[in-house]
Amino acid sequence: MGSSVRELAGATPATRDRYVDLLRVASLGAVVLGHWLMAAVTPDGVGNLLAVVPALQPLTWLLQVMPVFFFVGGFSHALSYRSLLRKRPEGSEDSVYSAFLRARLQRLLRPTMVFVLVWGAAALLVQLLGGGGGLTGVTLRMVTQPLWFIGIYLAMVAFTPPLLRLHERYGWAAFAGLAGAAVAVDLLRFAAGVPYVEFLNFAFVWLAVHQLGFLRADGRIRLRRAALLAGGGLVTAAALVALGPYPLSMVGMPGEKVSNMAPPTLALLAHGLWLVGAVELLRAPAARLLERPRVWRAVVAANGVAMTAFLWHLTAMFGVYGALFALDVDLPEPASAAWWTQVPLRLALAAALTAALVAAFRTFERPAAPTSPGTPGASGASGASGAGPLAALGATLCLLGVLGLSMVGFGGLLDGRTALLIAIPVSAPAAVAMTLGGWLLVERAGRRTP
Repeated sequence: MGSSVRELAGATPATRDRYVDLLRVASLGAVVLGHWLMAAVTPDGVGNLLAVVPALQPLTWLLQVMPVFFFVGGFSHALSYRSLLRKRPEGSEDSVYSAFLRARLQRLLRPTMVFVLVWGAAALLVQLLGGGGGLTGVTLRMVTQPLWFIGIYLAMVAFTPPLLRLHERYGWAAFAGLAGAAVAVDLLRFAAGVPYVEFLNFAFVWLAVHQLGFLRADGRIRLRRAALLAGGGLVTAAALVALGPYPLSMVGMPGEKVSNMAPPTLALLAHGLWLVGAVELLRAPAARLLERPRVWRAVVAANGVAMTAFLWHLTAMFGVYGALFALDVDLPEPASAAWWTQVPLRLALAAALTAALVAAFRTFERPAAPTSPGTPGASGASGASGAGPLAALGATLCLLGVLGLSMVGFGGLLDGRTALLIAIPVSAPAAVAMTLGGWLLVERAGRRTP
């Protein structure tokens, strides 16, 4: 792997925006570290350190960095889709859309489906053998929770073409429209008490952040605007938390009546603006740092396994705690002095186990070889007619399946456990079937001849 990383790093085009690659890795790394630190595991269950020590909640204003990842996604999606458009034959936008979905979803869904199938088989075996209680049961329920992020990201990929057209026509006004819709949703939710309207902000808040990535791709977030985003976002978020119904924590907290995350709120959007502005202000010094060969090679290596590490990091964390329980290691009370003393050891063990899992599964993160234009794909289709709608249907099924699985988990497989997804009960087997079926539809559509 070392030689291939060195070759990839050495072959980097001068025009590549290396800072975007760094942001992608750093944001996922911050999420992983945050999950490891926030888990307050005891023999009685899993709590949240931020609930145990509320004074730590302001740290989420630095460590809740998912908006940065979605911002980077908008940048990458704009470049990728435009590149495909430049290469398309006349009149084949349908096939461009399906090819775009296939290319973007491959690297995302291949490692995800391996994760899902491995954990699904393990969960079934454990429950057939009569297990599933204690920490094992908690693990089966919680290990899929980070998949919500992949579900939202799938929606961003699927909506890229129409939103990119809006951006190209209206620029900042397109972003303002999405942000204004998020404001309207929260007004209807908190001021008018309209039920269920808050779930619309899963789209409006995250797509607004994604839209900022389009502006970044066109060079329209310069220093002055970055400073305005950072300062305005921070002041707005602080005012909303101080004066409005929004909690201080920018991540979900157990038992809270209002969460800034699920569904996203206007406060989280303001937080996203502050983070986007802040990272853009750091662009120039970071770019100079990334010119160093060793630093750039590290970023290239991390990008090659980032999704695999993200998928398996909770598995590693629960594996470490399971081993500690099995060895009768005394776990101190969360947030006590002894607990903090153990933190470096637990983090090191979780990182080592994650590295082992990455070594085992990283091959699935490598994208498959693309189908050459003009060559019939595996589906045997002779034309691109209907490829776009087929790909859109597949992406929708993937989105619903992944979100459903993040909610229901793998606990209670044999008991028919379900979770509500847009008012519809979804079981883990149904969620897996939707995800796999949707992916196969995207693959079929993407392989059709342009």
